Amino acid sequence: MENIWVPIALVCAFTLATSDAFTKKALSVYNEYLVAWLRLLLALPLLFLAFLFVPIPHLDRTFYTTFLIALPLEVAAFVLYIKALKLSPLSLTLPFLSLTPLFLIIVPYLILGESISTQGVIGVLLIAAGSYTLNIRDFKKGIFAPLIAITRERGSLYMLIVAIIYSFTATLAKKVVGHSSPVFASLVYYIALYICLTPIVLYKNREVLSEKKEFKRALIAVLPAGIFDAIAMLTNMVGFSLTKVAYLIAVKRLSLLIGVYYGYLFFKESGIRERFLGSVLMLAGFALIVLYH
Repeated sequence: MENIWVPIALVCAFTLATSDAFTKKALSVYNEYLVAWLRLLLALPLLFLAFLFVPIPHLDRTFYTTFLIALPLEVAAFVLYIKALKLSPLSLTLPFLSLTPLFLIIVPYLILGESISTQGVIGVLLIAAGSYTLNIRDFKKGIFAPLIAITRERGSLYMLIVAIIYSFTATLAKKVVGHSSPVFASLVYYIALYICLTPIVLYKNREVLSEKKEFKRALIAVLPAGIFDAIAMLTNMVGFSLTKVAYLIAVKRLSLLIGVYYGYLFFKESGIRERFLGSVLMLAGFALIVLYH
């Protein structure tokens, strides 16, 4: 039972990648703010259902304080993430998400006093390097193109900030889970994030939301993404209660690898062979974490 977190983290990675694939399909038709907002909304029923089967935990001052610190950071990360996708090419923005596990080697130690083994550090580094090089075929000006782009691409800078913020929100989320429960933390987190994002979405999508038929079509389009996103959130929070933050997020980043193959299978994206190096590095890092954590 020592490694029970591993299959949970893999389910998290799989469902997150699946949710992203359905999200990408919906984004071909609808505004990115609307799709992200509906994805949150449609995840809530499943989270409520799970909540019916667990007791309400005792909530202390640490829970409320940590939650209130994490929430504005999560909202800021979401807005910057959307802006990054809109302003700059994916090949120059998404690689920065691979840096989150690197920051998680340090941030949990500072906040939670949580350290990882030498082999674990190497595993995290391999997964980060692998997820970064998954887009190597798009680095037309060299492998460091995304890093160089920070100086001229505002979207790249935004995504770097997002990666840093996520290292803090992931660490704070573990603390929230520790002072409540995984299911309760998932539900409250999504409700609060949904409420905070609602004014932005209502402002950006007044026309679609005012037309019932169009809104219904959007709901149907995003429904699968919301279901898989709820499972990803639940397994993410459960995983936090079972292992160290850096390990969970590093394994969770395998979703990028799964996403590459989804792109090949369902969106006919090319370059699957060029991404072999990144795949090998990520799997090697995963093996090191599982065997020597």
